[in-house]
Amino acid sequence: MEFSDQIKQLRKENNLSQVQYAKKLHVTRQAVSNWKNNRNLLDLEMLIEINRVFHISLDQLILGDDNMNKMTQKLIKDTDENRKAKYNMITTLIGGFLMILGFVCFFIKANSVEYVDKQGFLHENFYLILVSYLFLFAGIIVLIAGGIVYLRNKHKH
Repeated sequence: MEFSDQIKQLRKENNLSQVQYAKKLHVTRQAVSNWKNNRNLLDLEMLIEINRVFHISLDQLILGDDNMNKMTQKLIKDTDENRKAKYNMITTLIGGFLMILGFVCFFIKANSVEYVDKQGFLHENFYLILVSYLFLFAGIIVLIAGGIVYLRNKHKH
């Protein structure tokens, strides 16, 4: 059963007009009309509110019957998009952090003191230059890889 049919059936079972149904859920009559006509689909918070107000299980509300309805597809799509957004945010943060570490290493190298001891050995932390470049390179690679994955996912849709 499609979600719009469930909305109609739930409203009729409770002998409510669209206006009364909307008031119970704290939405407008137009919102209920849009749900009924499959123009808009609800978000998870509204599904939970319907569950709470009308005592219908979320399984019944979301799945309807054995066939996947539009609400189920929407929830699956929303979850997938949230996962992709989280992945993009994490890769951006990691890439940015690695690049910041590279710049910090350059800063430390630029402000460190180099000296020659009594035996004539030069004491210099030259390795920081290599470490700086490695951090910058790794950060750039992570950002590019994350960008490629983002563009590939966006192109699929």
